[in-house]
Amino acid sequence: MKRIIFFRHGKAEDPLDGISDLERSLTLKGKVITRQMAQKLKEKIKDPGMLITSPAFRAYETAFVFAGEYGISAEKIKICNNIYFRLDEKTIMDILKLVDEKTDTVTLFGHNPSFTTLSGFFCKESCDVVPKSGIVCLKFGVSTWSEIKPSSADAELIMKPKKVL
Repeated sequence: MKRIIFFRHGKAEDPLDGISDLERSLTLKGKVITRQMAQKLKEKIKDPGMLITSPAFRAYETAFVFAGEYGISAEKIKICNNIYFRLDEKTIMDILKLVDEKTDTVTLFGHNPSFTTLSGFFCKESCDVVPKSGIVCLKFGVSTWSEIKPSSADAELIMKPKKVL
């Protein structure tokens, strides 16, 4: 079985003059909710596998907070530019091809609309919009990453802060 966890970044600062979109940080509330959501996920999924994040600071911060809850060193977080710039069906399949087959779970930290679109692309049933700090965990009944196909995943978990916290 292979699993992809989509964890959308938490609430970020509003855009400001002189600060690029890549530099925007999480708000205090965004950090708190991200931590709480990571704790809730940890109750259900013990091993988040490989952590891959967008280079946007708010996504990296989300991954950093998440890693802390799981006791994972920040050095284990991989940064992938394509999660920020052009995460589509082909790009995610290219990313998954690089994952070692011994790794059964990949946790991605990034943005909408990509995370909502990709959850829907992989899931057998439709998935709602992934809110800030929202988590969609998809489970595939396959043994290799290359076997993953569109509309082949079961939604193992859909966690939205307003419903979970």
